[in-house]
Amino acid sequence: MLDQRRRILITGGAGFIGCNLADRLVQDGHSVTVLDNLSRRGTDKNLAWLRERHAHRFQFVQGDIRNPETMNQVVTGMEVIYHLAGQTAVTTSVTNPRDDFEANALGTFNVLEAARRFGDEPALLLSSTNKVYGGMEDVAVVELPTRYTYRDLPEGATEHQPLDFHSPYGCSKGAADQYVRDYHRIYSLPTVVFRQSCIYGPRQMGVEDQGWVAWFLIATTVGRPITIYGDGKQVRDLLYIDDLVNAYKLAVHHIDKTAGQVYNIGGGAARTMSVWAEFRPILSEVFGRAIPDVPHADWRPGDQPVFFCDIRKAQADFGWQPQVGVVEGIRRLAEWVQANRELFG
Repeated sequence: MLDQRRRILITGGAGFIGCNLADRLVQDGHSVTVLDNLSRRGTDKNLAWLRERHAHRFQFVQGDIRNPETMNQVVTGMEVIYHLAGQTAVTTSVTNPRDDFEANALGTFNVLEAARRFGDEPALLLSSTNKVYGGMEDVAVVELPTRYTYRDLPEGATEHQPLDFHSPYGCSKGAADQYVRDYHRIYSLPTVVFRQSCIYGPRQMGVEDQGWVAWFLIATTVGRPITIYGDGKQVRDLLYIDDLVNAYKLAVHHIDKTAGQVYNIGGGAARTMSVWAEFRPILSEVFGRAIPDVPHADWRPGDQPVFFCDIRKAQADFGWQPQVGVVEGIRRLAEWVQANRELFG
């Protein structure tokens, strides 16, 4: 479907993932509209970067998915919608659950209704999260010297893992996730849900609450304190941004197969790492100096001791698999952070 020029909307298109996706799609020759309210830290810088690279080859609309009239206008005539806008941090959702709900659940509903009523039967892909699976307390976990791992899931969690929304963020994203699925069943809108693991790469303005890989690199570069929540042996699968963009494009290209489906999208079993016990030595290698241990605090609500996803369904349905290894991806991100440290002053 993306082999020819398409009218594409990216909500949250000035965010980390959105601006990388927009950059690729504009290069591919598509008619791209970026919608963003520019409330998130660094989105103004990402927008400036896009304009520097592409000048007037894309359209920018400053607007909010929580406003249904805005969505009705911007969705009109669109053939593809990548819905990336929303609130992204568990901790923020705990502090302000109403804002979290309005951004993630209500905002997604507005996007879906606009797509149903005013879009050109658009393919719609939602950026969801593995947090919809909750703490996965029913899954046996083994503690090893530097990490936790699943006892019985060598390839990771599949899409058949029961939903168990945990934290306001899990609830709001889970509601969005299910609404997107149901709009395919009820209205035949060609929708796809990506339940994403940890995504990292250039243009990620990581902070303590969200984007931990980038945050650790930024903090180490500019000398800010790092706190580890939990024991640092929590395991996540990491996916480099270029690999995620490839998945986005392939899923829409194969929309006849992917419509109505849910996919776990991450680095998979081959690209896992514990957040401090195994990441710290890589930090030392990348920066060429010993990285001292840092303070530890209590675990955060809904924080899984281990999550990595089984990505074989995506491989089977639309031929996708990650290409960038964890160490190589971290090196690339570290080089970008160090070359752009003025962004984090």
